[in-house]
Amino acid sequence: MATLVKICGITNKEDALAAAEFGVDLLGFVFSESPRQIEVNRAAEIVASLPPTVSTVGLFVNETEIVVEMIQDQMRLNYLQFHGDEDPDYCKRLKNERKVIKAFRIRDEASLVDIAKYDVDLYLLDAYAADARGGTGATFNWDLAIKAKEHGRPIILAGGLTPENVEDAIRKVRPYAVDVSSGIEASPGKKDHKLMEKFIRRAKSGKL
Repeated sequence: MATLVKICGITNKEDALAAAEFGVDLLGFVFSESPRQIEVNRAAEIVASLPPTVSTVGLFVNETEIVVEMIQDQMRLNYLQFHGDEDPDYCKRLKNERKVIKAFRIRDEASLVDIAKYDVDLYLLDAYAADARGGTGATFNWDLAIKAKEHGRPIILAGGLTPENVEDAIRKVRPYAVDVSSGIEASPGKKDHKLMEKFIRRAKSGKL
């Protein structure tokens, strides 16, 4: 089975359609403060233009449940991704009849302690940064990602992935999916289509 590819931080239709043409599996839309933040109406227009082969992910950071539900109702997202300090109960409530991804910022082995408390569909592992919730372009110790797989949930590997290192990452970690944002950008929120195509092609060339 080929590793799935998730591209996050989509801000425009041009990038979204190009990613779909290149064979992306999931596209992420950021609804929290970020250089890649997108308005809900604009995201909904992009989602409406996508082929059914592409799943959509809404990224939230410490958002109220009411706002998450409102955006979900408007966009019919396939996944909700929580990238903040959301506790297990919060994730469990919003998991009702939808798929939930919980992101964890990995600094050391202690960062894995709370993972098993979360009854979610997928774990996303990203590099820790004190001043950012993601999109830092930094990698982390992939041995910790391998250890996180012991908790029995599929892993989405994020953090500093590029066309140059994604094949190594897949060979070592064997994740369910890989996630990229800054590693294929021309500028924050604008993807470099050549890098995007290369990343997807190289990720898809590997096998789980």
